[in-house]
Amino acid sequence: MNFFPPDYSIVYMGTPEISATVLSALLEDGFPIKALIASPDKEVGRKRILTPVPTKVVATSYGIPVYQPERIRKDYAFLEELKPDLILTMAYGQIVPQAVLDIPRQGCLNLHGSLLPKLRGAAPIQRSIIEGEAKTGVTLMEMVAAMDAGKMFAKAEVEILPEDNYGSLCQKIAQAAIEVAKDSLPLYAQGLLPGVPQDEAAVTFANKILPEDEKLNLNLPKQTFLNWIRGLSPTPGGYLLLEGEKFKILEAFVFDEAVGDPLGTLRFQKKGVTLQLCDGRLLLGKVQPAGKKEMDGAGFASGYRRYEGVTLL
Repeated sequence: MNFFPPDYSIVYMGTPEISATVLSALLEDGFPIKALIASPDKEVGRKRILTPVPTKVVATSYGIPVYQPERIRKDYAFLEELKPDLILTMAYGQIVPQAVLDIPRQGCLNLHGSLLPKLRGAAPIQRSIIEGEAKTGVTLMEMVAAMDAGKMFAKAEVEILPEDNYGSLCQKIAQAAIEVAKDSLPLYAQGLLPGVPQDEAAVTFANKILPEDEKLNLNLPKQTFLNWIRGLSPTPGGYLLLEGEKFKILEAFVFDEAVGDPLGTLRFQKKGVTLQLCDGRLLLGKVQPAGKKEMDGAGFASGYRRYEGVTLL
């Protein structure tokens, strides 16, 4: 159902690739999105080339006006002039102040990447993998002053498979968000979608991934260690230190339960290279030594045999 009242207007707020995927699908489906608000463009790569954020690329291709305030809490006068009926956000990247929440006639909704009230906060997709969840999803929710605490209007579940990492789960979440938005937003626009309060007793939080979180903990059991690898892959990438430099581990698998070498010891096998943990060894599937491109474990094993027996820290 893609029916909106006459002259209905939506302002979309979002920045990264997952948000761009949703924006593209809604525009293709004829949703009345009149403008995009995104975080500022960023310098990318070693040459620090200023590159448009993913949602901006989509909006520009559709001729949609783009606004990129450095701080939305200080720069939102343009929104008052746009007079949207609704603001829809997904992964915008900034805290939206109450003054902005008050502008749209029908308020502000957020496509949040978890099954609320579980995993409120900045990193629900990563944390769902890190915490070993079997499923997650998307919740269409009312934006209020408290973080991710508003009424819920629709949900869609997403299964987390053992082979999923942050990148693949983002793709699943994006597709679920598209379906939720297409099914629910027209109903909301017509005043036909009642909201349900969250159960505050069931709230959990998904704290932002900090730089110190990217350093993998060798003292963790191998399954928990694997979850951290998956939750941080492909970006930013969990790492250990190899001779004092970052050695990213982007994919790994349980190899065996052998315990004998010191924690972090690398051993080279016919299938590649293994890493010793407290309750067994992992076979490294994809790695990235400092200053090098990503490579598979077999490639690392064939080109870096000098690290046989070396201990990662």
